[in-house]
Amino acid sequence: MPKPSVDHFGFLSPLYERFIRPADPAQLLALLQLAPGQTLLDVGGGTGRITQALVGAGVTLTLLDPSVGMLRQAQGKRCCFPCLGLAEALPFASGSFSRVLAVDSFHHFWDYDRAAAELLRVLAPEGRLVIEEPDVRKFWVKLVALAERLALMRSQFHPPAALAARFHAAGGAVELHHLPDNPNYWAVITHSRTLIAS
Repeated sequence: MPKPSVDHFGFLSPLYERFIRPADPAQLLALLQLAPGQTLLDVGGGTGRITQALVGAGVTLTLLDPSVGMLRQAQGKRCCFPCLGLAEALPFASGSFSRVLAVDSFHHFWDYDRAAAELLRVLAPEGRLVIEEPDVRKFWVKLVALAERLALMRSQFHPPAALAARFHAAGGAVELHHLPDNPNYWAVITHSRTLIAS
């Protein structure tokens, strides 16, 4: 599996949250449907900017990221258990998590089909996987995608239907969500081979 030649996020980690502000977690919370006692894995969670918003929900939080620099920032928040690793080879047993989350990270993975299979593998049978991604069909997201390519970040932004198709092929049921005037979209994925578009 290819590895990044430059750790862009490690370099940016001390300043990351000055430029990328934590979003309102209301939509994520609604889609995650958290309940006390659940276990949640935040894949590509970086500095923990999303995970820290979930503290208080009564769930056990684990954050996985490939960047040591980002994990150091997350560890300083004491909001989760930080773990170094790749989405394509998650270091957890199958069915370990009742909730899995990937916010603004899927387009940074290196092998999208393998990552989709791994995210579903660690998801419990009745669990929910929630992915939030920028909608590359929108003009401002196209500019972000271009900037990341110029920075040699090798990002590949997936339109909603393409993301859904990847997870459908991996054995997931996918429900897509959009909000007016929001540059992102959300995919809620469960274990099934039925594709649901909404």
